[in-house]
Amino acid sequence: MQHIDILIIDDEIKFADMLAKRIELRGCSKAVCYDGRSALDWVSSHAGQISLILLDLRLPDLYGTEVLIGIKKINPAIPVIILTGHGTENDRKECERLGAYRFIHKPPNINELMTILEHIRETSAC
Repeated sequence: MQHIDILIIDDEIKFADMLAKRIELRGCSKAVCYDGRSALDWVSSHAGQISLILLDLRLPDLYGTEVLIGIKKINPAIPVIILTGHGTENDRKECERLGAYRFIHKPPNINELMTILEHIRETSAC
């Protein structure tokens, strides 16, 4: 199986595809899912091959916290960054309580994301 640096889970197709393109231009591998259920299926079959997940808080079928809980059940070691344009302080606290690595407002700073990915690579047990 191919290793995936970043999995993007976001229902805003143009945003997700643009972010994926920017990640790929920096030499990283990526995958994209546009809803929570397909993302959980994808993570379930690729859990050991993902370095980082970028998860939108508001998805059409599941709320981001539900997806976060599902990801952590599949593999608690996968770092998950919540990306949101609408998140509140209470959302941030809840996501951190559930194991989110970070909580970032949209649009994300691509250089910050690449720095986080590099830090994760350096500190992982691989």
